[in-house]
This record gives sequence, structure tokens and C-alpha cells, in this order.
Amino acid sequence: MATAAIAEQSGKVVISNIGLLLSGDLQHPIHEADTIVVNDGKIIAVGKQKDCDAEGADTWIDCRGTVVSPGLIDSHVHPVAGDWTPRQNQINWIDSALHGGVTTMISAGEVHYPGRPKDIVGLKAMAIASQRAFDAFRPSGVKVLAGAPVIEKGMVESDFAELAAAGVTLLGEVGLGSVKAGDEAQRMVAWARKYGIQSTIHTGGPSIPGSGLIGKDVILEADADIIGHINGGHTSLPYKEVCDLCEQSTRGIELVHNGNERISILTARHAHELNCLHRVILGTDGPAGSGVQPLGILRMIAQLASLADIPTELAFCFATGNTARLRYLNCGLIEVGRAADFVFMDRAQHTAGKDFLDSLQLGDLPGVGMVMIDGIVRCHRSRNTPPAMEVPVMHRGSLSR
Repeated sequence: MATAAIAEQSGKVVISNIGLLLSGDLQHPIHEADTIVVNDGKIIAVGKQKDCDAEGADTWIDCRGTVVSPGLIDSHVHPVAGDWTPRQNQINWIDSALHGGVTTMISAGEVHYPGRPKDIVGLKAMAIASQRAFDAFRPSGVKVLAGAPVIEKGMVESDFAELAAAGVTLLGEVGLGSVKAGDEAQRMVAWARKYGIQSTIHTGGPSIPGSGLIGKDVILEADADIIGHINGGHTSLPYKEVCDLCEQSTRGIELVHNGNERISILTARHAHELNCLHRVILGTDGPAGSGVQPLGILRMIAQLASLADIPTELAFCFATGNTARLRYLNCGLIEVGRAADFVFMDRAQHTAGKDFLDSLQLGDLPGVGMVMIDGIVRCHRSRNTPPAMEVPVMHRGSLSR
């Protein structure tokens, strides 16, 4: 189902009886709060229920002691047209990701579009059309930030000014087009940055026809804002080069599900040692040759918690607050003024974990009981996750305390 981007208003929503509130903030990952109040899609209060104004609520959600996290952000997807991908000939893949807790997706380029234009006029036209289409229409309510042109030889500064004026805010993966040299990429990345367009660079071996190896030296010289799939998409650089990128660059470090799992784990550990976990963000790099992974972000969180020894509450920040801050998004953190995008979870039935955090530290996925975007419930019990121990209950109108 596709949803008009601004068609509905949530009214006042009170979310109470929260058992564990994950903030998305790496410095303070757990909120000492049990209640969130939302009005028309924005958070207006976070605290103890006794201190929050619940009067006049249009909707009341009793979490029944379950966990609430900011909605998950997939930092690396390749959308094409609505909720369909020709790469896998699959429909409703975005809706499936919603059932995995994803509320926002960020395009790394609409590269699987059949007949993708590579001339400068065509690539600008497609980027503008994609940006506006997804801005106006949300598949199942999911926010898809799209319209990410792949830069090609011959582009000049005015092309980036034109794209920015039309509303384009992203570049597709640098290196997937004809621009592969570090100096040429650096010039275009700088033009993009000048006009408020954020860039991501391909890292590692080729992933689609026309792409190629993008190694450490090119990545450092290009200086894109995000080091895309640093663990490879799919083929990783040697781990020594990955370490060099972590140490010699200050840019975002993106780990993806469709990459080298060993390098993902080692990179997270190295980032922890370097005290730069604030740079780590997560994506799936789907739909791609590895398919579509509705639970890809949750799987990455569990993988890093269980195998890279990252505390679970910090691993959730990689897919929420870290991405929001690096991508300049008004979501991903549970604080007043942010978008009311939440995923409601509990530990899976029969997990060996003694509680929610421990279950992911042991590598088990959680059960998703509800997902909310801009204060509106977009799905209840997930059809894709294991069943949760407990799920929240939604009531229309206020409840007595």
C-alpha cells in the first residue's frame, strides 16, 4: 500500500507503560522514562507518566512493559519505482522492511532502474523525478529519501546547483558511474557539498555492470560524506585498508547486511577501539544480488551485539541516532521536537536471553509488535519477526490513569 506523504495527522497520542526506552543517543542510550506524548506526528514530551499531560489523547498505546526504540533507518537502499524492484522482480519489499522496524530508507542511487540514463540531462531528470515521487508518496508510510544521481564524466558545478534547487539532497554511490578517479570525484563531491547535497562513495569490488574496484586511496582523496558499505558491497577491501579508512578519514562508516560479515564485525570492533562509534551507521544495500532482507537492519544489530561485543543499546544507535545526525534527519532520536517514528519490540518467545537486551547480545532477533511513523501506527504484530513475548495494545481516546 502506498500512502500520501502528508495525508494524515496523528492527533494526540500517549504511549505509556514502556518497559525499556532506547533513546538512539550513543551518549545516553537508555531513557529513564516510561511515557511519550506525541502531537500531530511530533514528540512533545518524554518522561514519567505522572509528569506527562495525557489529557485529550486521541490514541493511547499501552506498551505492556515492552521496548520502544526510534524507528530504524536503513542508510543504504536502491529503490526504483514505489514498492517494486526489478532487480529481484519483487513487490512490497519496502512494506516487508516496515515489518522489520524500518521507518526511513535512504537511497544510494536508483541504479537498478531499467535503461537508467547516463547522459547528464537524463540522470538529472531521473533524480529529480525520483526525489519528488517518493517525497509525495510513501510506500506503507515508510519515508524513502530518494533521487540520488550517479555522477558521470562531464558534469559541471551548475549541474549540482540545478539538482539542489530542484530538491535533490543526495548523490548515488560515487564510483558506480564513469567517475572513478579520486581527483575528479573530489571535485564533484565538493560541488555537491557546496549546494547541500550529501555524498556516498562505493567501497570495494564491483557490484553491478559498469562499476569497478574503488580502493582506499580513491576513497580518501574523494572525501565523500559517507564511506558506503565499508565492509564491501559485496566484496570487501583488505582489512588493513578498511582500518586505514577508519583511522585516516573522519567521515561516516557504513556497514551493510549485503557485505562481508567478517569485515563488518572486525570494523565495528576497530571503531570501538578508536572511540569513533558515533561514525558507524547501518544499511542493507538491498535490493541487490543477495536479495531483499526485511530484517536486515535487525540482523545487523544482533550480529554486532553478539559477535562484535557491542552493547545492544549502543548497536541500536547505529541504525537510529547516529544515522539521523550524520544524515541531518529529524527522526532517529527520542527527544522533544523529533518525528514520532517508533518500533515497539520485545524479546522473542523461547529466547535464551533473560531480557530484551540480553537476547540480542546472544544473537536472537526480537519480535516486533508495532511500528509507528509520524505518530500513526503502520503495522501491528510483524509478519516477519519471531513472535514477541508481549505486544502493545492500542486504544482510541484517553484512558484513565
